[in-house]
Amino acid sequence: MKRERDKLSPPPHGRFDPAFASLIFLLCLFALLPVAACNQSLEARATRTNAPLTTPNERGIWSDSDADGIPEGAELRQFEDRANFRRWFVAIAENQFYEVSPAWTREQQDCAGLVRFSWREALRRHDRPWFKAVGGFLEPIGPDVRAYTLERSPLGERLFRTDFGAFSESDLRDGKFSEFADARTLKNYNTTYVGRDRSQAQPGDLLFFHQPWVQRFPYHVMIFLGEARHESEGAADWVVYHTGSSADEEGTIRKVRLGVLDRHPNRRWRPLPDNPNFLGFYRLKILD
Repeated sequence: MKRERDKLSPPPHGRFDPAFASLIFLLCLFALLPVAACNQSLEARATRTNAPLTTPNERGIWSDSDADGIPEGAELRQFEDRANFRRWFVAIAENQFYEVSPAWTREQQDCAGLVRFSWREALRRHDRPWFKAVGGFLEPIGPDVRAYTLERSPLGERLFRTDFGAFSESDLRDGKFSEFADARTLKNYNTTYVGRDRSQAQPGDLLFFHQPWVQRFPYHVMIFLGEARHESEGAADWVVYHTGSSADEEGTIRKVRLGVLDRHPNRRWRPLPDNPNFLGFYRLKILD
């Protein structure tokens, strides 16, 4: 027994014992094996959890082949995902006209805020807790987006690009993605131009107006619904938007047909090709 203890005793001060050093190294190595195995197991579980995110392009999740500034891992590349996102996006936006969700905080309520809120909530998992917290009287619309949920988004909550240029992983560290985006940011960095002809618009596309003389908020955005889920009146040219807030008024949410806006008393709000203040229809880059 004494001999065994001596083998584990440290060498006398000032002497280097190679055998003792090797023994200590082996003991440390074996002690770390369970930790390494645990880490490997956790990494494997994380990979399995995020499998839907990486399946379409496992090694190219951060690639940007079209140089639009949005990584391909954040784009909805399957037709079904794009269709389901559109359904949830426009339904959530329209629902705010009838009953503003308590999850949409007061300070976020403006025209761009409606887009941000509807975008985020369209990407979430729509389970019973979600309907209780967010959905209001909204009924299930269809399947959830399968590519990823907001909680597993490669961008996290920072969904909105804030600068020009093709995507680089350094963009995530350099603040080129944010949880916030005003109407100008949505237009310039997160959408692509579709045209000024409404026949080319799809549900979930955005309409932008520009009032250059308005210093604080010169851009305004609306969401194109197409055929409304409620009170559609047989029409397929509905839009929903927030009027914006100011120091004097909180603003409100409106749902109206393009045909009605065509006759707006103020010509600058008419969504017509000959209106220079109407910039046209734009599509979210994650859908394009």
